[in-house]
Amino acid sequence: MRYLHTMLRVRNLDAALQFFSGALGLKEVRRIDNDKGKFTLLFLCAPEDEDLVRQSKGRGAPLVELTYNWDEESYGEDRFFGHLAYEVDDIYATCEKLMKLGVTINRPPRDGQMAFVRSPDLHSVELLQKGDALPPQEPWASMPNTGHW
Repeated sequence: MRYLHTMLRVRNLDAALQFFSGALGLKEVRRIDNDKGKFTLLFLCAPEDEDLVRQSKGRGAPLVELTYNWDEESYGEDRFFGHLAYEVDDIYATCEKLMKLGVTINRPPRDGQMAFVRSPDLHSVELLQKGDALPPQEPWASMPNTGHW
């Protein structure tokens, strides 16, 4: 058994791509537009996983699948799905970049180790510092939580 992907439903494909590719830096590796079923599937990977995806025999992995149904659907904000998690080289620099792009940091990296943000479709994304936690620093150390994750 091997992990393949996590599927997330999105309401606005452009907004989702702006968040996952533009802000988080994930790479689009495959797209399927199904006219008959009226949906688009978009597969993304973390930059450091591109070689793993290329080396995959059969189905690519590890991936995030964004599913966009062309006919409007209401998914609500059910929280049965927990979160995606990505390791980053510098949690402070990553959060600063995301804030400059207009992304709200729901749980700031006060401990130099972990932060949470949410996609336009309210999916929680955990960011974890690669290796040891960075020393606490401002403005993160005293920044309050915003919303929920």
